[in-house]
Amino acid sequence: MQPQNPLNLPTQKCTLGCPILDRVLAGGIPCNSITELVSESACGKTQLSLQLLLSAQLPLSHGGLFSSSLYIHSEFPFPSRRLQQLSLSFRASHSYLFPSHDPCDRIFVRGVQSAEELLTLLGKIDTLLVKSPSELPIKLIVIDSVAALFRSEFENTPGDLKRRSSLFFKISSKLKSQAKRFGLAVMVTNQVVDLVDSDGLNGMRVGNLSCLYSSGRRVVPALGISWANCVNSRLFLSRDYEIVREEMGSEDAKGGDILMRRRLQVVFAPHLPQSSCEFVILREGVFGVGV
Repeated sequence: MQPQNPLNLPTQKCTLGCPILDRVLAGGIPCNSITELVSESACGKTQLSLQLLLSAQLPLSHGGLFSSSLYIHSEFPFPSRRLQQLSLSFRASHSYLFPSHDPCDRIFVRGVQSAEELLTLLGKIDTLLVKSPSELPIKLIVIDSVAALFRSEFENTPGDLKRRSSLFFKISSKLKSQAKRFGLAVMVTNQVVDLVDSDGLNGMRVGNLSCLYSSGRRVVPALGISWANCVNSRLFLSRDYEIVREEMGSEDAKGGDILMRRRLQVVFAPHLPQSSCEFVILREGVFGVGV
């Protein structure tokens, strides 16, 4: 099968379901490459991933891929309740496009518990990509999260580090190959760890940003430089608390006087300048609030 996007055409992108977020990303998550979404726990990685799964179903004229999606999760349990909640809001907002079907029917879910299991699964999904069980082809793969697959299985020994780096390469190589062959958008989520040695490798400049901060702590993406070289683009979600004089009316407000501010930042991407925006997480979804 030939690549779905000839070299002389602009790279197709998938909307995140919000014009402000899309503006920061010049249209959304690009096809034919791997985009990584990094943050500490409870910053919104999974919420944004679920929203992307729904947005992919939109027609090309609305910024979507007019496609089904494959969601591979390593964090258990699968957030089915939140997906259903977002699906109801999505369907209500686009009732004229989806009058009779459940958007969740176009999202195929697989669970994995190890890096080897993920690699095995990726080796078997070409059949799904060639012929989707849905009426729409699969054009989006989301892996949430890659860091969880390497959390406890490997020791800090030369042998284990070598085996881990080998798995990084095999997983990313397979994903990039499938992305280019089938014209897929691929998004993987990653976690962060606290920066310990600012003079060592962890202190190296990260893309457009000299350092990353979240919850008042300096952090770095998990899995190190080896994994960073496996992805094409890296986005960072952060959060910080700010004392405010008046209640802001957001679900992120704590006690009326403390507001959680969330931010999406471009760390590195070959097609994007350094940019960012604040966002909020509401019952209806994830929405940018400024650029």
